[in-house]
Amino acid sequence: MPTRLLMIAHAPTAATRRAAFPLDEPIELIETPPAWLLRRLRRADHIFVAPERRTRETAESLELEAETQMLLADINLGKWKGKSFDQMLEEGPEALAAWTSDPASRPHGGESVDELIARIKPWIERQREEGGAVIAVTHPAVMRAAVVIVLGAPTASFWRIDIAPLTALDLRSDGRRWTLREIAAGD
Repeated sequence: MPTRLLMIAHAPTAATRRAAFPLDEPIELIETPPAWLLRRLRRADHIFVAPERRTRETAESLELEAETQMLLADINLGKWKGKSFDQMLEEGPEALAAWTSDPASRPHGGESVDELIARIKPWIERQREEGGAVIAVTHPAVMRAAVVIVLGAPTASFWRIDIAPLTALDLRSDGRRWTLREIAAGD
């Protein structure tokens, strides 16, 4: 059965604006969702949302009634939650360099990129097996992991994928394999 999986990155937060790793914080107000994004929100058989406040508020602002899916949670950043890149560089640039160059590294004590990809892969494959139209409001890190999985790319390529707030990722499957149809962003 064919699958259309539309993944949407949550709206901007104060952390995104200041280049920091987020806490469980609210989104900045979306007065009018972008028309290009609304056009992609066609009928869906299943609508999922990550458990964090920023994803739930994004789904609500898009008028999506979604089921919480724990596997779509953001990457666990451990002791780095809430810190800006500048703060982390001041504390020790080698930890940040290790994390962004080694997918198995987790100097923050949270989840490595390899662990994130391993967590997301079964969820992606379940969507392919079940088929239908699926929408998932989640996080940029989860969407980067999905791209790595779908393309069969090396995990080191995770850091070469840029997903901005409110980016839409359109993945399709014929029931046998995935294809990346589109990555769309407003800016």
